[in-house]
Amino acid sequence: MLLKAKPLRLDAKKRVVILNMDDAAELDVKPMDRVELRVNGKRENAIVNVAEKAVAKGWIGIYSRVQEELGVFSGQQIKVDPSDPPASLIFIKKRLNGTPLSRHEIMQIVRDVVNERLSEIELTSFVMSLYNHRMSINEAADLSMAMAATGKSLDLGKKRIYDKHSIGGVPGDKTSMMLVPIVAAAGLTIPKTSSRAITAPAGTADRMECLCPVDLGLEEIKRVVSRTNGCLVWGGAVDLSPADDAFIRVEYPLSIDPLLLPSVMSKKKAVGAKYVVIDIPTGRGVKVKTVSEAEELANSFIELGKKLGMEVSCVSTFGEQPVGRGVGPALEAREVLNSMMSPNRAPQDLVEKVARLSGELFEFAGMKNPDSIAAEMLRTGKAERKLRQIMEAQGGDPDIGPEDIPVGSRKVTIRSAKPGRVWWINNTAVIEVARAAGAPKDKGAGILFHKKIGDAVRKGDVLFEVYADKAHKMNRALESKDKLSFMGIGKSMEMVIKEIPGDEEQDNYFVLER
Repeated sequence: MLLKAKPLRLDAKKRVVILNMDDAAELDVKPMDRVELRVNGKRENAIVNVAEKAVAKGWIGIYSRVQEELGVFSGQQIKVDPSDPPASLIFIKKRLNGTPLSRHEIMQIVRDVVNERLSEIELTSFVMSLYNHRMSINEAADLSMAMAATGKSLDLGKKRIYDKHSIGGVPGDKTSMMLVPIVAAAGLTIPKTSSRAITAPAGTADRMECLCPVDLGLEEIKRVVSRTNGCLVWGGAVDLSPADDAFIRVEYPLSIDPLLLPSVMSKKKAVGAKYVVIDIPTGRGVKVKTVSEAEELANSFIELGKKLGMEVSCVSTFGEQPVGRGVGPALEAREVLNSMMSPNRAPQDLVEKVARLSGELFEFAGMKNPDSIAAEMLRTGKAERKLRQIMEAQGGDPDIGPEDIPVGSRKVTIRSAKPGRVWWINNTAVIEVARAAGAPKDKGAGILFHKKIGDAVRKGDVLFEVYADKAHKMNRALESKDKLSFMGIGKSMEMVIKEIPGDEEQDNYFVLER
């Protein structure tokens, strides 16, 4: 059928066209079916939407992406024919029934995801099949390999590449920003590609961006690592595992995370990592609630690593309060610089966590006294010098000081109404308040803690400060703080935290960090 092109000022990630109901009936296609478009010697498949009035009979509505790819103009005739659905749909239906998939079937699905041949409904069906019927370790390995193979890869020409990953959930976790320069200063190669925040107040890329550019290409990353042994860059800029972005778009609104293992390990495979330490924050308010759950997840990571040719070590870390004192990109970047410059005054929980995770990588490398190397790198200033070297190589100012990093222009100080001790901190509340204040989009927004779990508190002591750049965001943050159980203070651990249900709304907060 020949139809005249009607360019639409509509954008979509998928290739989409709109047919008039009569034309769709004549072609025998329904909404979400495919058609093949042929014009100007080019051909492309597109997903069909059907409308009665938006497009007149004899015309075809063309979304912007299709228009650009085919180079069509208004009124130009396009040959339109029904097209077969992607081959991977058969495999998705098979997986929905709980039948494990072969390596070939998984690769076909991932290829269709990356090439954007699947509709959102079809993609969601695949993700739900993994959620309802857990992957076998072989499927996870095949999916990891497929996700890595369909993206770009980083070849540094070295056999011993080290890496670290946290499954996320703990606010203020600026561990990678300290660990990478420590490990690189000790002579190991660690090209760290990190995420921006999805549900957190800051991702590693958001924090590091306060010090230097993080949107580097593959050749730039190679140059930085060649000069410094390490980098801290945004993984999204180099397309290491593009299928993961599509999966995340489905997982986030559904509050599920069935692709955690292949998501993490595909990116490690893409950078050529051979030795990986996985941080598994454990406790209330994070993904993994108990040590037994952490052990189960760790065993899966270790087994998957073996199938991918990696040695993996996992560490269950305390996850019931923020790491360090700053939460939010600029506050955390300041804290990292202060900690590197004056390690004796650095938050003890941050230093201990960095040392423990670094030690796992040093042990892989066969280094003597691995648990003490991080402290030595900090004490001698080698770690700070390495961080500044990495910052300069990535295009930042190597002489920047903590006070040169701007924080929110508005600050509200929260003081204790009673004496006692801090017994608990609600991570979910911390995340919601920091994001309400504007983090991570507003780099200077966030929370700075003066008291943490176990600290003694006098009436009137400063508990924490909230930073924001805009008045309405500060008001929203303070409203969130008042609505939520943020911090528990008393002379003893109170058996009653709150009455449920209370007058306030009960929010379910889903943490998804990669």
